[in-house]
Amino acid sequence: MSTCVCWGKIRLELTPGDVRASPRLLCTATQQKSGPGSEEEAEKPEQSAAEKVLAEEKSQLEEKLKDMTEKYKRALADTENLRTRSQKMIEDAKLYGIQGFCKDMLEVADILEKATESVPKEEVSSQNPHLKNLYDGLVMTMVQFQKVFTKHGLVKLNPDGAKFDPYEHEALFHAPVDGKEPGTVAIVTKVGYKLHGRTLRPALVGVAKAP
Repeated sequence: MSTCVCWGKIRLELTPGDVRASPRLLCTATQQKSGPGSEEEAEKPEQSAAEKVLAEEKSQLEEKLKDMTEKYKRALADTENLRTRSQKMIEDAKLYGIQGFCKDMLEVADILEKATESVPKEEVSSQNPHLKNLYDGLVMTMVQFQKVFTKHGLVKLNPDGAKFDPYEHEALFHAPVDGKEPGTVAIVTKVGYKLHGRTLRPALVGVAKAP
């Protein structure tokens, strides 16, 4: 008569002669049942160590990515600043590149102004047509000069009676002047000019001071 013994999924059929050997068979079956589980348990520490290494590598890569991102942003900002400065330099060159030429032309304008001021106004009449024509021609030339200056952003500074501004005026002297408040321009000996808002030549002035 045979005897059936079940252990998990293992089914053993024993005969009476095998009864003595059954403990060994049961032990073998037990080892077979518990074997795979033991291997999985042995692999768990190894898997944990591998996961730890991967986590460290991931952290290092994230730090490197963050650092590279910051460097990239700084490089973009530096490039934008450089582009802005270069654009400003180009615009300034366009606006103020003619300032040397303008200074030379101002000398011509000054001569024309002095020439018209030196002509006695009472002599400019129809009785003296040659002088009148010459004077009118000088005045028309001066007017045309001012139109050209204005077209290119060159503006005259005639600060008579205005408050003294060291950025636009150059004081030749300080003296008490009747009817003038202290700190104001009392007399203009030479007009100044500004080119696109920047002082090209300061006006030469005398400044009133308290008596």
